[in-house]
Amino acid sequence: MASYISSSANRLYTAAENLLGQIPSITAQNRFPAVRLAARQQLESVQRRDKTGTRTFAGVPFGVRRRTTFDLTTYLTSWTDSSAEPCYGALFRASLGGNPRVFPGGIAAGASSALAVSFVSPHSLQEGQAVTYAGELRFVASVIDSTRIQLNAPFSTPVSGGSSIGPTITYVPATDLQSASIFDYWSPSSAVQRILCGAAVNRMLIRINGDFHEFEFSGIAQDLVDSSSFVAGLGQLTEFPEEPSLGAFDHSLIPGHMGQAWLGSGPDRFFTITSGTFALENNLDVRAREFGSNLIRSIVPGQRSVSVDFDLYGQDDTATKALYQAARQQSPMPVMFQLGQQSGQLFGIYLKSVVPEVPDYDDSDARLQWRFRNSRAQGTVDDEIAVAFG
Repeated sequence: MASYISSSANRLYTAAENLLGQIPSITAQNRFPAVRLAARQQLESVQRRDKTGTRTFAGVPFGVRRRTTFDLTTYLTSWTDSSAEPCYGALFRASLGGNPRVFPGGIAAGASSALAVSFVSPHSLQEGQAVTYAGELRFVASVIDSTRIQLNAPFSTPVSGGSSIGPTITYVPATDLQSASIFDYWSPSSAVQRILCGAAVNRMLIRINGDFHEFEFSGIAQDLVDSSSFVAGLGQLTEFPEEPSLGAFDHSLIPGHMGQAWLGSGPDRFFTITSGTFALENNLDVRAREFGSNLIRSIVPGQRSVSVDFDLYGQDDTATKALYQAARQQSPMPVMFQLGQQSGQLFGIYLKSVVPEVPDYDDSDARLQWRFRNSRAQGTVDDEIAVAFG
């Protein structure tokens, strides 16, 4: 007998597409810790103007254009296999556009200092890539030479000669965006299964200091394919794919209050952050109005907008006052947040040049809070943001 379907009997997977709308194959490693997926497909509103002799709506023909949108929320979880891309790597590719930059790790030489790290062999790192050491993640502010780099902020523990610098994978912007497929599987297997193909992320949010660290992705998809109405050719498939055999899945999450914040030209570490949100918007347009097709033919990103909101307790120390001064003088400053506090559970966001807005004062609680809103990142060419796992 048919029964209700539990909303927790749901597993989500994602993978990058080689071509827009071409659904790729997936494995158990593509599963990610989903919180919520809202996928909506609407028929384009068509107004019939023919005279039917009645006031009754006669319907629209089959095959009119559809508009498919999605909103997806997930948690930060561990990255335990550094030889593979993180489980939701395809979503970060779809948000930023660039292919991931992999750093396999290295060995530090004895000449390292607080902000400079030397390697015993060529590091092959680029500006904006991340490195990890002793449970902390930092970004490369500049490359000094083939064996030395300058960090955006110092490690808490000085790097000693012979120490291991851990592996990372870094996602950076690109002019063009990539697309992804999002697989929505349910139990029992006889329930309707769905796949969002040709998914393009218009907006990515990273939330700080909640119960858990959260990622949110929303945007437009080419189509929403389901197992109930599937016919050959949809998503460039011959048959609807079955869910991969369930493998080991890490359900361990990182508490939302664990991490570090480095702000200002110093930079200075702040322990007074109460909340934060990073937002990336791609201002997407799509080729979807052309004769001969009822599906999106390509993704057309507009000007990228990267901004950060954060709240902190007001203090009379030099570092906090410097933030206010930078806002008043419209002076760019770097912003970096590290989420997590141990290797394999680290995620970092780095904005190398942010012009902070003058903060609002919130005196509704016992302690004064400063609320920095819509402080926008800037850059030269596709370098205003970098995100990394370590």
